[in-house]
This record gives sequence, structure tokens and C-alpha cells, in this order.
Amino acid sequence: MLYWALIFFIVAIVAGIFGFGGVASASAGIAQILFFIFLVVFVVSLIMGLVRRR
Repeated sequence: MLYWALIFFIVAIVAGIFGFGGVASASAGIAQILFFIFLVVFVVSLIMGLVRRR
């Protein structure tokens, strides 16, 4: 998931450089959503791993 967030971020940067504002905005929004989903899944898996050890 972090890989896809990075891909969308790169697409947003390239689209922004070439002047495609709508595409850049949409790609940046998707990248941001994917990154936050990744963070939530990462934190939940860390907590579950700590709970299972006990």
C-alpha cells in the first residue's frame, strides 16, 4: 500500500510540473488517503503483535 501511495505521489508531482492541476490534485489526494490507510494498518498490526506476545 505504501508502494501505491508513492506511485500516486510521483504521478502528482509529474502532473503538477506539466501543468495538469486536476490530475495532480486527484493523485495527491489518493496518495494521501493510501498513506493514512497504511499508517492505520501499520499501527494496528504493531499493537496486535505486542498483544500476542503477552
